[in-house]
This record gives sequence, structure tokens and C-alpha cells, in this order.
Amino acid sequence: MSASPILIYSESTPLAAAAFGDRRALGAAELPVPRSALDSWHRAVILGGGGHYAAARAELRLLRSRTTDPVLLSLAASTEGSLLRQLGWHARAAVADGRAAALILPTRAEGRSGVGPDRTDAVCDALTGLAADALGTGRLTLATHLLWRSHDGLDPEQLRWRPWVRWHWVSAETALASGRADPARTHAEAAVELAERGPSIRHRIKSRLLVAAAAAAGGDAEHARVLAEAVAAECREYGLLPLRWACAMLRAGVSADADAATAAGTEAAECAAAIARRGGRFRPAGVA
Repeated sequence: MSASPILIYSESTPLAAAAFGDRRALGAAELPVPRSALDSWHRAVILGGGGHYAAARAELRLLRSRTTDPVLLSLAASTEGSLLRQLGWHARAAVADGRAAALILPTRAEGRSGVGPDRTDAVCDALTGLAADALGTGRLTLATHLLWRSHDGLDPEQLRWRPWVRWHWVSAETALASGRADPARTHAEAAVELAERGPSIRHRIKSRLLVAAAAAAGGDAEHARVLAEAVAAECREYGLLPLRWACAMLRAGVSADADAATAAGTEAAECAAAIARRGGRFRPAGVA
């Protein structure tokens, strides 16, 4: 592994820095006006990270009206899939991620060298998203197959920090779903290592949350609780509402103290209500 993962494309614009930097998540009215389809993608990423689901979807619609670039159109579809998946709609997310794959896999488009994500980024987002969708619908074998297809498209030196972090996330989640806590923790810790050398606070925080989840699955509830409490504080600081909800759900499950578990459950409910006000609808139990 490279000692210092490079950034594949420039992140010098304010929107790119907000999407993949260490700034607090902002609402649509607080963000610069998009001047390009790439700006719209960055805005959608920022808005999704803050749980502004309706605004993020609107930004993706704007993106699709502004470009014919298969890289950006594929990334938009993958981002749409991610928004659905965060709310539990894995089957619907698979439709969006399938569209992302169909847009980019047959092409040779490479994106704009140095100033935007390229075909490899889009292919890996689509395949990793499809793997996460398969996992969410109980198809672990398919998830594993798709993860390895994504893996084969990435550089062996792990220089692309964002696709690699996402790959480790879904690999950790797949291991957790199959009851393998040790591989899950290995992947989660690899994600942390890569994310800490990258620019994105959101990727670092989610990676740490997965380490906490893996610790809980491995029976180390106290370590999971300590990690989750630290992650919760960061989620509040940076306005990462979806991750704050997920963290509260984990804390409710690992807290040894009944009052702490109740408080975490209350926070999860408050986060879910705020997400609903921002246009995010969680999938009800029993609905595909």
C-alpha cells in the first residue's frame, strides 16, 4: 500500500472540498450555486451526507439535465442508489446502481483528467453499490462476486482512496452479515487507515463506525460503546445526520446501562424524524 494515497482528481473547488473535505455538512441554501454538472454531483454528495434527501435528489435531476457525460451520469445514478440504500430501499437502489453500471461499463469514457472523477471511479461506485444492494436483499454470494469484480478494477497500490474505502466498507458489511466478525474488523480498520490519509471527514467517521460495529459483533461491547460514543460526537459536530442515526441505533444495542440505551434510542428516533422532514423515507418492515 502506498504510504500516502494520492487524490485522483483535483478537489480545489469549494464544492469539491465540502463534498470530500473536513467541513460541516451544509444545506442547499448555504452552498455555492453549481456552475457545472460536476458541481451538481458534489452538491448532491454534500446534501446526502447531511441527510437532505429531497434536495440531493433535486440536484441529481439537475445534473442529468446538464450533461451527457457517461461518467457523471453513472455517478449520479450510483449516488441515487446510495441515498435509497441509506433508507433501507435496497431493491430500489439496485435499479439505480444497475443503471449506473449500464451507463459506464460499455463505454471507454475516461472523464476529465485531473479535474473530475473518471471511468474507474464510476465503475467501482456502480459495482460496489450493486454489491451493497445484494447484501441488503440477502444475496451474500452475489455481493461477494460483485465486490471482487470491483476489486479487479482498482489499482493494486490503493491510490484511489475513495473507491477503496467504499470497497472496504461493503466488504466489512458483507463479513458482518455472514457472521464473520474478524474479517469485518480487518476491512473496517483498513478503511479507517485509508480514510485517515484522505481528505474526507465523512469517510473517516463512517469507517470508525464500522469498526465499532465489528467490535460489537465480535463480542467486545465495551470497546464498541466507547468507539460509538466518539463517533456520535463527531456526527453531531459535522452535521452528518444519517451517520448519527446509524450510530445511535448501534449505541442503543451495545449500551450496558438501560438509561444510556434509552437515550440512544430516543436520539435515533429524533434523527429519523429529522430525516423525514428533509425528504428521507425509511423503508417500512415487510415492504420490498
